[in-house]
Formats: sequence, C-alpha cells, structure tokens
Amino acid sequence: MNKKTLEFVVALVFVLLAVVFRLIPHAPNFTPITAIALFGGVYFSRKTALILPMLAMLISDLFIGLYDFKLMAVVYLSFLLAVGLGFMLKKNKTQKWHLVAGGAILASVLFFVVTNFAVWAFSPWYSKTITGLIQCYIMGLPFFKNTLLGNLFYTSVLFGAYELSKVWIRSKFGAKSSTSSLAKI
Repeated sequence: MNKKTLEFVVALVFVLLAVVFRLIPHAPNFTPITAIALFGGVYFSRKTALILPMLAMLISDLFIGLYDFKLMAVVYLSFLLAVGLGFMLKKNKTQKWHLVAGGAILASVLFFVVTNFAVWAFSPWYSKTITGLIQCYIMGLPFFKNTLLGNLFYTSVLFGAYELSKVWIRSKFGAKSSTSSLAKI
C-alpha cells in the first residue's frame, strides 16, 4: 500500500470514528475531533490534516443538526487551530508525550476561549457587557472540563496507539525497514 492510499484509508477511518463518537451518547464535548485534528497536523499531509476535522464535523452536524452559521464557523475554526498546533508539533521531530499533552491542553483552552466568546458575541443569551462575557465563560466551565478530559483521553489513545504500532512493527519486521515507512502516515 502506498503512502497516499494509506493516508486516505486512515483518514477515512478517523472521519467515520469521529462521526460515530459524536452521534452516540456521550458527555457534552467529550469527542475525538480535537485529537484527530492534532494527530492529523502531526502525521498527515497539510491538505488532509485540514480537511479531516472539517469533514468529520460537517457530516456529524448534518445528523445532529445545523445551528447558527456564525457559531458553527467559529467552532470549525477552533478545530483548524488544533490542526495548526499539530503542525507546530510536527516541527519537533520527536513527539514527546509532554508536548503532545500540552498541545491537547492548549487546544482545549483555545476551544473554550474562542467558542465561548463567540456564544457571547453572537447569541442573545448573555448581555453584551463584561459581566455577560464573564457569565458566559462561567456557564461554559462544565463543558470545558469535558473538552479537556476528552482531548487528553483521545489524544493519548491516538498518539499512544501510533507509537505502540511503530514499536510492534519494528519488532516484527525489523527496525530500519518499518521506521522509514511509518515516519509519517
């Protein structure tokens, strides 16, 4: 299997998994979208990394239901920021666990700050004052907890599974031949 075919297959599996995990019952914001965005930014081509979370969100939003376009655009943008964090992680040739965990935490904080600001700015739910903005962030804290836990969990699963598969393939097929073909999906 060549590199492009492998990337396509893995990306397709990720999109399907992301859609399924958004559709099955789950704690609010406890989904793999950000982890997939980070992982894609590190291991996929730029184009695939950018399309991957957008496609997963769009397909699942078609089932869940579309909402205010401005809020949707900001949510989608926040996942592109996570891909950008993945691109920054890619520059570090060794994927150290603390940098990956830091990326997941930073992506969670960015999502919280950006999306809650958009809810305050674009919805009628909060007064357009500093008090209303603070109230919006306070009301979003339970969602932030779920976002953070979900991002840490799914990021650990994706990056951990990838690293374990590299170790398994190296031990099964020899260090030199498998590492070069697995350097990037």
